[in-house]
Amino acid sequence: MNLLPSFSVVICSKDALKFTHASECYEQLLANFPHEIIAIHDARSLAEGYNRALRRARGDIVIFSHDDVLIIDPDFAQKISHRLRDFDILGFAGTRRVVADIWWRAGFPWLSGAVTHIRDRKLNLNHWNPEPWPVVDDIQGIDGLCIMARREVAKEIGFDETTFDGFHLYDLDFSFSAWRAGKKLGVCCDIPVIHASWGKYGKVHAHYGRLFIEKHRDTLPTNEQKIDKIVGTFAIFSDHNALCEVWREDVMRRNWIAFQKNEEEVSGQFRNVFGSTSTMK
Repeated sequence: MNLLPSFSVVICSKDALKFTHASECYEQLLANFPHEIIAIHDARSLAEGYNRALRRARGDIVIFSHDDVLIIDPDFAQKISHRLRDFDILGFAGTRRVVADIWWRAGFPWLSGAVTHIRDRKLNLNHWNPEPWPVVDDIQGIDGLCIMARREVAKEIGFDETTFDGFHLYDLDFSFSAWRAGKKLGVCCDIPVIHASWGKYGKVHAHYGRLFIEKHRDTLPTNEQKIDKIVGTFAIFSDHNALCEVWREDVMRRNWIAFQKNEEEVSGQFRNVFGSTSTMK
């Protein structure tokens, strides 16, 4: 008899409402699996908070989640538990080639995954190469909105709270360090996920970016072109149902092919390849 794997969900949050919403989401997703929600409300940094929670975690699988993430796939737990038999770490967006201090700076064709962001009360779906579907392998760096890992791997790699003592670069450092250690990373393309915020790339991020580059200087490629704006496809949706209708293998593949055909003329920006209008209802 095979026992169900257990989950530990780690959420660092100082916002009670966001934490409640995120916790309710994971309680529903993991209802049929043994699980625990570990709250860290006073993290000095995300790396410090995640390490502290990791010492308490009892689950076979640890999910490190932002407090503004909503996953709308009822099969989430089954998919992740099955896939982490073959992978060590999974995410929802990432790159097969880390070249700098931001995961997407390698540009086309290295980026993979799909994430929806909320802007002006609309759902903005951004997606990249979905091949191979449903999990892209050979990933080097993962976006930190939600990182799923086997607990023993997460404990082995750990988060560098000494270098990254703020709220930037902890995710790229963790995933790239895992890749450097020979771990197998993947990006899931078939799980609808909504992230209520966008990344911030100001002076604070630049500070930690320099620390990341210095730490991994011997592995990062040199004299390689780096893009300044994230490249990929996009579409805007009015509700969850419309979003889920296109979050399918055939649609994702078709639109990625359309993007590739037009990549040269749209390099450096997102392109709407879902239709003549960017709003789908």
